[in-house]
Amino acid sequence: MRCKVAENSAVNRNNRKVLTGIVISRTGDKTVKVAYSYKIPHPIYKKEIKRKTVIHVHDMDNKCKFGDSVEVVETRPLSKLKRWRLSRIINSAVEAKR
Repeated sequence: MRCKVAENSAVNRNNRKVLTGIVISRTGDKTVKVAYSYKIPHPIYKKEIKRKTVIHVHDMDNKCKFGDSVEVVETRPLSKLKRWRLSRIINSAVEAKR
């Protein structure tokens, strides 16, 4: 009976959310802010509205740069705001001189 419970929990653990977004800020050591966009219909007029959500992502190796397109995976809470970790960098952006 315990084996079945362990198998079920392993299946649930591996079924994690995966998002793609763009790095908008490098806030601190091992942390980046990623914005991902999505569209929802307006409740009355049914026109599609663009929305975005900003999430804090754990970047263990500090590889991400501003403007990179990244894939993030849901994980356990790592700090007060971080619930996501970096899976891979899809496209690396060239940083503009400021």
